[in-house]
Amino acid sequence: MDALIYKIATRQQWTKAEADGVFAGAPIDLADGYIHFSTAAQAPETAAKHFAGQSDLLLAAVNAEALGGALTYEVSRGGALFPHLYAPLDLTHVVWVRPLPLGPDGVHIFPPLEP
Repeated sequence: MDALIYKIATRQQWTKAEADGVFAGAPIDLADGYIHFSTAAQAPETAAKHFAGQSDLLLAAVNAEALGGALTYEVSRGGALFPHLYAPLDLTHVVWVRPLPLGPDGVHIFPPLEP
């Protein structure tokens, strides 16, 4: 599967994760019982569907291989396989975190993503 997977989070959620040393998940993650991630191909649609118009977001790239058996790919939106982590995210597996700003057209501007 993909070497990197991506998590969109608010700056407030990520600041808490950095203080805790782990990301336990956003409210939807906690409700669903796993942390939702996207592949590089899925991330822009995830942003448009779940974070439309939201500023002050961050995009975290995570080493998927390092997550081991707690990471599974499950059928979700449109029948596509999405990465789901059934454990808190240890921040040592985060490769980078970058701002995810809104463009003038209201669409998030992504940095280059690698699969």
